[in-house]
Amino acid sequence: MKRILFVLFLMAVSLQSHLFAQEAEQKTTDEKIEEVKGQAEGMNETLLEMKSTLDALKKIKLSGYVQAQFQSAQNDGVKSFAGGDFSAPLHNRFVLRRGRLKVNYDNDLTQYVIQIDITQGGLATKDAYVSVKEPWLKSFSLTSGIFDRPFGFEISYSSSSRETPERTRLFQTLFPGERDLGAKVEYAAADGPLSFLNVKAGLFTGNGIGAETDNAKDFIGRVGVQLPFADENFEIDGGVSAYVGKVRLDDGKKQYKLDNTATVAVDSTTRYINRNYIGFDAQLYYDLPVIGGFSLRGEFITGKQPGTSSNNAVYKAKEGDVYSRNFYGYYINYVQNIGLQNQFVLKYDVYDPNKDVKGSEIGAAGVSSKFGAADIKYSTLGFGWVYHWDSNVKFVFYYDMVKNETVASTATGALVPFKSDLKDNVFTCRVQYKF
Repeated sequence: MKRILFVLFLMAVSLQSHLFAQEAEQKTTDEKIEEVKGQAEGMNETLLEMKSTLDALKKIKLSGYVQAQFQSAQNDGVKSFAGGDFSAPLHNRFVLRRGRLKVNYDNDLTQYVIQIDITQGGLATKDAYVSVKEPWLKSFSLTSGIFDRPFGFEISYSSSSRETPERTRLFQTLFPGERDLGAKVEYAAADGPLSFLNVKAGLFTGNGIGAETDNAKDFIGRVGVQLPFADENFEIDGGVSAYVGKVRLDDGKKQYKLDNTATVAVDSTTRYINRNYIGFDAQLYYDLPVIGGFSLRGEFITGKQPGTSSNNAVYKAKEGDVYSRNFYGYYINYVQNIGLQNQFVLKYDVYDPNKDVKGSEIGAAGVSSKFGAADIKYSTLGFGWVYHWDSNVKFVFYYDMVKNETVASTATGALVPFKSDLKDNVFTCRVQYKF
């Protein structure tokens, strides 16, 4: 009997040990499962954080380009809108013309943009703005900050895409730096019956990227159309632009109206002087069989420009008396693609800062002495070749032939060099890397 009880005791102990072992094993397994679940949840959280970071990074668009070039001018110290001013006694030079870096955070309906320019001259701000698009039609947007003036075609045509080294004398004079500080509204529908229409209008300081100097605001606007004919490989674009602004006359200074070879002094109590332009632009694109596509672009601008006695650029505060001139200017630009890598470029532009006086009258006896070098008309014929090495690199070889209006043979002083055509032609050889 005792033996049987002992056997039963051993069996009970063995069973209890087995049950404890199973329970311990089950507990270990559950703990491992919980540990794995914890690790999985941790990985999911990490992946979600990574996805959030990647989604944010996908919205950041980084782009830029560098333009390194060699230039040669006809004379030392040439002052040329075609190739930039040469410091005496230079007539050839290496230049880092542009070194742009642009950051665009695109959040679908909103955009943040910063662009800087790094050259041998230092660091400069080019763009700094925020843009907001309404969420319903997605056709109207508001942009505020520093950005391209909404006038014409050439201003907004990127320097990295442009086939000529520089913009025309006309645009460099009227819109130096291309940008201005202000705000604009824009209508541009992606589809629908009005998708061919683009309307931009805004208010700006009128000082470029400089700070405010007066209480007046300048209006700039453009109405543009795009008319594609896909079946014919043909497209016509164009627009009408307007600039309605003012500059503030310094206290105690006068405005001179240089009209019809007569100088009219306006009362110095005049506070604001008109700065008004109207412009027309057109672009034609056609794909020629065998040879390749070509573009023909042109603009015409006329209006009233307030400058100084020695400069027809836009008047700035603290520059003295204002000289108001009626001007006009235009350009015609032809680009012919040859194959996939080559482009032939031909461009002609004219800028007459004072259409009311002829060159032969400037400096002539009996004509107002208020007329000077700032009233001389210029024309430029440029031609060149663009070679696209690959999708990032292109080479530009371009020659500008600059011709100035000649003044009266009796001219003296600072006008003497303009009795004949200045030797200010410029050759530019440029390599550009864009990403």
